[in-house]
Amino acid sequence: MRIDKYLKNSRIIKRRTVAKEACEQGRIFVNDKTAKPGTEVKPGDEIFIQFGNGSLRARVTATPSTVRKEDAAGMYEVIE
Repeated sequence: MRIDKYLKNSRIIKRRTVAKEACEQGRIFVNDKTAKPGTEVKPGDEIFIQFGNGSLRARVTATPSTVRKEDAAGMYEVIE
């Protein structure tokens, strides 16, 4: 699954366009490499996101194409 779509489906970032822009600005890393919006993620990958005043490191646990709001938090596990 593409990283921009994954971030939107997991509700880490609310909109796919915002996730795409964050990737283009170099604020998203997958396995310690700068991610482009089309970078593929799979279970076991680590994602690092730099927000305006903080950051998030998470491990991908699932990549379903559709997910309900209640199940979105189960798509990743926070490391830091």
